[in-house]
Amino acid sequence: MRDGGGQAESATAAASAIGWVPVNSRAGNGSRPDGATHHVFRKGSILGAPQDPHQPGHPGPAHQQLSRPPQWQSPGSAPFGLPGQPPPRSRRKLWIILAGVGGVLLLVVLGILILINIVGSATNQARGLADDFTTLVLAGDSSRAYDEYLDPALQEQLSKEAFIAGIESLGMDENCTPDYSDLKVNTENGIKSADIAGLITCEGKEVDLAYRFQGTDELKMTNIKLRPAA
Repeated sequence: MRDGGGQAESATAAASAIGWVPVNSRAGNGSRPDGATHHVFRKGSILGAPQDPHQPGHPGPAHQQLSRPPQWQSPGSAPFGLPGQPPPRSRRKLWIILAGVGGVLLLVVLGILILINIVGSATNQARGLADDFTTLVLAGDSSRAYDEYLDPALQEQLSKEAFIAGIESLGMDENCTPDYSDLKVNTENGIKSADIAGLITCEGKEVDLAYRFQGTDELKMTNIKLRPAA
């Protein structure tokens, strides 16, 4: 009997392994006359126990999520570019700064050009006044030079007769040549001034000259020095 029971258990285990389910029946209902249990096996499905998703080889949720290609997108960044790369900065601010610097440089250059133009114009004007005045004196027309070029304040200090007499004492004529070696112009509080210094070269002698012209619109001679050179 023990051997028969062992065989039955072995048969049941084997049947369960291949998907057959044992059903017991007796003699009257299919049981054997010797009282032994008759095993009938029916084909069925065996449901396996649920597999732990964390066991090796099981495609768990983490594995399914990683199966997709990774995507990176930082907040506020464009949908393209390298992961974590900030969006390109706008160059508008740089262009504004460069335009401002260029505008300042342009104003500086224009200011320098205007200043050079003003100084050059004043210098040419002062040189022209000095040359015209000296030409009249050398030509012997000292009276006209006195009337047209001397400032009224200087005329009050120096009479026409004294002026003409001083010019004649130097013995200059039309053969003399003036040379203006130093010429300075300046503008202060709207008043222009020009200081001219030089030398009048005549035959056998030289005369030092020093003129000062001053005024707002029209420059007049406010100081004059003519004397033999040492």
